[in-house]
Amino acid sequence: MRVLLVEDDEPVAESLRRGLKRYGFEVEWVTTGQAALDHTDPYDVVLLDLGLPDTDGLDVCKALRERGDVPIIVISARSDETDRVVGLEIGADDYVSKPFGVREVIARIRAVMRRVQPRTPAAEAPGNGPDRYGPRLTVDRKAARVRLDGEEVALAPKEYDLLAFLTEEPGALMSREQIMEAVWDANWFGPTKTLDVHVAALRRKLAGAITIEAVRGVGFRLEIVNDGGGDTRTDSGGEARTDSGAS
Repeated sequence: MRVLLVEDDEPVAESLRRGLKRYGFEVEWVTTGQAALDHTDPYDVVLLDLGLPDTDGLDVCKALRERGDVPIIVISARSDETDRVVGLEIGADDYVSKPFGVREVIARIRAVMRRVQPRTPAAEAPGNGPDRYGPRLTVDRKAARVRLDGEEVALAPKEYDLLAFLTEEPGALMSREQIMEAVWDANWFGPTKTLDVHVAALRRKLAGAITIEAVRGVGFRLEIVNDGGGDTRTDSGGEARTDSGAS
């Protein structure tokens, strides 16, 4: 899915770009309202900041809406109800207030796209079933359910979110910052030790189906066990091999 991001705050834009790209979105970033209006490449949704340096984002929203029906999600530090109402009345499809997490923005994008796109019958929808990882593990992202050897595994909400994120790219090394931003969101200010606790829980509950390797000072790497023999690379007892220092 192609996203046109209109945002002049570089740290916010870079965080959004990284997060969206991890979830498979293609992101084109512009920093002014005029650049957004001049942009000619096709896109599926617009993320539009209201506080632009050259013009009011509400005027850009109105102009974009007059051009077509591409969904527009306003992202703004303006929390006043009047701005929200005006934005929605002139054509925005949704409104997200700063600060926000990347996962919230992704959820809003998906919700808006479900509203504007015709629903595909389940029998015809490609990739509608659970994702399989090796011979033992399945993750049903639509139902948010995980099964090991056909039996459902009870995971806490953040345990599921962590597993869903790490299984998006098995074998890739994910830094603590990437994981915390994706699973807990970019505004998490608590200790990253909670990540180690959740990793340990996944190792215990899914032993033999996956391994989660701790790379000291960096983060974690999830691998799929494909031989079904239960040969894992966790520490004895399935406890997390955690590094003592936060990255």
